[in-house]
Amino acid sequence: MIPYGRQSLDQADIDAVVAVLQSDWLTQGPTIERFEQAMAARCEAGHGVAVCNATAALHIACLAAGLGPGDRLWTTPNTFLASANCGRYCGAEVDFVDIDPHTWNMDARALAHKLEAAERTGSLPKVVVAVAFSGQSCDMRTMAQLAQRYGFVLIEDASHAVGASYAGRPVGCGEFAAMTVFSFHPVKIITSAEGGMVLTNSPQLADHLRRLRSHGMTRDPAHMTEPSHGPWYYQQTELGFNYRITDLQAALGLSQLDKLDAFIARRRHLAARYERLLADLPLTLPQAQEQAQSAWHLYVVRLQPERIRRSHREVFEALREAGVGVNLHYIPVHLQPYYRDQGFAAGDFPEAERYYAEAISLPLFPALGDEQQTYVVEQLRQLIQEPAQP
Repeated sequence: MIPYGRQSLDQADIDAVVAVLQSDWLTQGPTIERFEQAMAARCEAGHGVAVCNATAALHIACLAAGLGPGDRLWTTPNTFLASANCGRYCGAEVDFVDIDPHTWNMDARALAHKLEAAERTGSLPKVVVAVAFSGQSCDMRTMAQLAQRYGFVLIEDASHAVGASYAGRPVGCGEFAAMTVFSFHPVKIITSAEGGMVLTNSPQLADHLRRLRSHGMTRDPAHMTEPSHGPWYYQQTELGFNYRITDLQAALGLSQLDKLDAFIARRRHLAARYERLLADLPLTLPQAQEQAQSAWHLYVVRLQPERIRRSHREVFEALREAGVGVNLHYIPVHLQPYYRDQGFAAGDFPEAERYYAEAISLPLFPALGDEQQTYVVEQLRQLIQEPAQP
């Protein structure tokens, strides 16, 4: 089975982890800070705060933004559950903004219209989580202008977009979003096995994020309520979490970062090759968002059902039977039972629902060979060009 995504590890990655195993620090050690500094430097950001996974990163980013009960978080329905759940973890209400029919990212025009209506009813969001779906940023310039106008905190969920750029700047630089979240899950651009990071240019936010990832604890006298009792002393000044990453994970992430340019180059080669090989088929291919250069975490195509005799499900299942491990990113979040219980229903976000009825994620990862990719295309071509069996 050719998977839709997988990690690419080499001996340098193994050696980096073994070096930490042989060191004095397995967790809360110096490799974590080196990883944070390297990621921040790569993205031209002021600060990086590494945590155990990107869901934790989203959670503490929302908390650092001041999100709490009675507040609202808006995000896209075309995302993984964490982009919405982070708001619920904070006790906030969650709502969605429909996707752009061309880029499949949150539609900045729809966001503007929804904000206008929310201002009239006094129901503006405190946080908007803009997801860089498949590795491509949203219209972040427009969204940053809307954040300034309406007073919400803009967080970019760039879990798919390590190594991507927007408006000539690295994603994560902080020019448009107050905080940017990366994921280092094995199928992402680089991996630390599990892991995530928040990037920000604000020293205050970075300091707050560091406390939140470690039980709300501080050893900094500036944040304490009374003088220190001695060199052992710390205080818990707020409710935090054990969201710490280990030095083992940070070592792997740091080693992987050395290969980021090569990974991105290979992904872009494969994406360009898919575009050429699929151009004549009854498919809607990914379209570029102006000013954005994608990291190509995913390569998603949409079937054109009026031109194909087989159903979406039939094509998907037949590809898997042929050894092509396709996937579907994503089931619209508002259609999940939990969010239906919050009052959402089918028809609320029609563009996201149309997308879901047509989308298939094809295999894309650095180790995918050209011959394997050609096989994927041949299997898809055969399925959607030949008539279905009676």
